[in-house]
Amino acid sequence: MPSRNQLANAIRALSMDAVQQAKSGHPGAPMGMADIAEVLWNDFLQHNPANPKWPNRDRFVLSNGHGSMLLYSLLHLSGYELSIDDLKNFRQLGAKTAGHPEYGEAPGVETTTGPLGQGVSNAVGMALAEKILASQFNRDGHKIVDHHTYTFLGDGCLMEGISHESCSLAGTWGLGKLIAFYDDNGISIDGEVKGWFTDNTPERFAAYGWHVVEDVDGHDAEAIKAAIQLARSEEDKPSLICCKTIIGKGSPNKQGKEDCHGAPLGVDEVSMARRSLGWQHEPFVIPEDIYQDWDAKSAGAERESAWQQKFDAYQSEYPELAAEYSRRIAGKLPDGFAQQAADYIRQCQETGESIATRKASQNCLNAFGPMLPELLGGSADLAGSNLTLWSGSKPISKEDASGNYLNYGVREFGMAAIMNGIALYGGFINYGATFLVFMEYCRNAIRMAALMKQQSIFVFTHDSIGLGEDGPTHQPVEQIANLRNTPNLSTWRPCDAVESAVAWKAAMEYQNGPTALIFSRQGLPHQSRNDQQLADVEKGAYILSDAENGACDAIIIATGSEVHLAMEAANTLRSSGHMIRVVSMPCADRFDAQDASYKEAVLPAAVTRRLAVEATHQDFWYKYVGLTGRIIGMKGFGASAPASDLMREFGFTVDNIVTQLEELLAA
Repeated sequence: MPSRNQLANAIRALSMDAVQQAKSGHPGAPMGMADIAEVLWNDFLQHNPANPKWPNRDRFVLSNGHGSMLLYSLLHLSGYELSIDDLKNFRQLGAKTAGHPEYGEAPGVETTTGPLGQGVSNAVGMALAEKILASQFNRDGHKIVDHHTYTFLGDGCLMEGISHESCSLAGTWGLGKLIAFYDDNGISIDGEVKGWFTDNTPERFAAYGWHVVEDVDGHDAEAIKAAIQLARSEEDKPSLICCKTIIGKGSPNKQGKEDCHGAPLGVDEVSMARRSLGWQHEPFVIPEDIYQDWDAKSAGAERESAWQQKFDAYQSEYPELAAEYSRRIAGKLPDGFAQQAADYIRQCQETGESIATRKASQNCLNAFGPMLPELLGGSADLAGSNLTLWSGSKPISKEDASGNYLNYGVREFGMAAIMNGIALYGGFINYGATFLVFMEYCRNAIRMAALMKQQSIFVFTHDSIGLGEDGPTHQPVEQIANLRNTPNLSTWRPCDAVESAVAWKAAMEYQNGPTALIFSRQGLPHQSRNDQQLADVEKGAYILSDAENGACDAIIIATGSEVHLAMEAANTLRSSGHMIRVVSMPCADRFDAQDASYKEAVLPAAVTRRLAVEATHQDFWYKYVGLTGRIIGMKGFGASAPASDLMREFGFTVDNIVTQLEELLAA
């Protein structure tokens, strides 16, 4: 029977072989953390390789994602559909085994990691989701939501500022089923971290309200097992297990050094490592007895079967709750949601209220919230400005996790990454808010949501220089263009309450990526629409106002707070005999996805006199107006002044729109 050391050496061998064959990668972390991983996966992890999506599985997150061969080795050895050929193709085009773990590529990968600090933040979101879902669905004698979230992290994750944000919240929320393993090997890319990382990590986490298990020998299986048992016994606090390890353990000349962090060991060193480890097998060869001891398929099937029996009993006693749980885990919207939302949109059109779109957004939450028990919101300490609280909001706390609202505090990056963890977990439609300019703080987490195609809804208010006196530090300019250029991310900038309602409905229905909802601070006038125009809003762009008989000699394209200016300018020009069309484009990506005939009907190729008006960076709009068109947009930063003065100073006026179009028409 193989020893625990031999089981761990299987991870080391596969990791160094795959990295060597790929001629790139990070062998150090997998070789250093192999013993910890072996104990966790073989003695504690609740999972079923035959069903990677079993709802009550433990979540495992490799936050130090550069050590991806550790995760791929674990998945392969324990029985997931990840073959030895997949490991041989590590880091190759089209392989399941990408350089960093990618969600949706290899079964069992819970989240895409690599940007350090985000994996542990995703894990916080997963543990939070488990706690909330358990509070909402578990009943006496029926624990259908009951599992742990485990995460591995290293010095790099702890140096990144996002780890402070998310781990602080994990302590505040009392996430007792979150257990993190700190790979304390003292090495990063530049060498020994003592020259730039001297934090007292145990005291830091204790100050956050974590349970800390210090000075664990990361190569002693019994010590690791005892530490995990101790961590699991603490139910009111998340746990950090501090494991002293040797990076690249088993490599005679490179272990304990930065040399093995991010490069292959080399053919000769791999051969010497085999001898040092007592591993007598050829590259990528795992003996059958080691495979048998690693195989988790049978135990996993038994675990899931036992849980299914519990769920069947729960379903028998609480059929409505069971049906609701199943619906939410499946990611299905409630029956009738689409029609109820459409009715609300029509109601907004009939009411014709002129308000700030941030207020319209809050109205949408009040309308849609009662329809969606899965709605889970929050704000980065700006609820009163973002208007993210609605009448049914109930704050979540350490003591009571049954609510639906999260106070993230001033932690934009942590908020966004935690949201991604919640989205990955399932069972919720979650949104989080801040000012648009502070999108920069959480930019990389938004990108990760888009890369993973996760339904995180990012609410950004105070969307332009129109926010006024707070000045250029708070006035977004380039942010919307950045969002619009992000693959899989749908970005909406509505012009009134109607378009705001359509945007929220679209965000709740869009499950192939995140959505950014961009709202104004200032009040905006209601726009009149007929039934066809109302139906066309969801297509991303539509003809809001047209010349007689649909003929036009010039087109104004506008979004958000500039649409009403475009409408007034068009009326002025029409009084002079010009045929002007106004196109409102709240969502460019939605419009780009329409068929060619619709796009031609809205923006006819023959009409080359085009003017785009938006109080953000102008360069995005060349794709719609062409090089011969014109753009009234921002070329630089704003200034501190009343909003009306700023809009006039930077050319966002009816008079300037008229002047620019008259010059175009005369050309």
